[in-house]
Amino acid sequence: MAAKKRAQMVEETRAKLIQAARKAFAAKGYAASSMDDLTAAAGLTRGALYHNFGDKKGLLQAVIDQMDSEMLVRMRAAREQADGAWRGFMEESIAYMEMALEPEIQRIMLLDGPAVLGDPSQWPNQNACLQTTMETIQALIDEGTVRPVDAEAAARLLNGAALNAALWIAAADDSRAVFEKVVDAFRSLAEGLLRKPSHAGD
Repeated sequence: MAAKKRAQMVEETRAKLIQAARKAFAAKGYAASSMDDLTAAAGLTRGALYHNFGDKKGLLQAVIDQMDSEMLVRMRAAREQADGAWRGFMEESIAYMEMALEPEIQRIMLLDGPAVLGDPSQWPNQNACLQTTMETIQALIDEGTVRPVDAEAAARLLNGAALNAALWIAAADDSRAVFEKVVDAFRSLAEGLLRKPSHAGD
């Protein structure tokens, strides 16, 4: 029972720190958010931060992991509302790029995250995302919607395009205008994987 209570306290401490950090990183940015301010806002000590996350960088990773989980839920919802597997895949990809318009996601995930944690394509969550995309494309190949290409190659290219589009949207002066351009270009790129109708000479 004591172990259970201790685990619950650890979880509450982590949640408080993540919440305080997320608020601060979104408002002021990672660099301008001091560890003393973060811990004070959470009503905790620096020791609690070090114990749970190692350092400020570890705390940023935890914030990004939380945001990524929320984004995946929203992307899944966009996919499930679409008619058919291909449209679902497209809507899921566009939902991801559209989230790059949101100030919190822009600042934490797409601007500060890569600056502090390095290339986003190497983050652990991207591996899971790549695996899901590969499985989706393979299923679309199997059902005859997508031409028989290498599923991993197609997944890496499409995921890379969506990630780079999101980074561009986040950094742009006119994010909305860039988003509109990106969606149009992404659709054209992705539709190149589709089997052509018989009257188109396939």
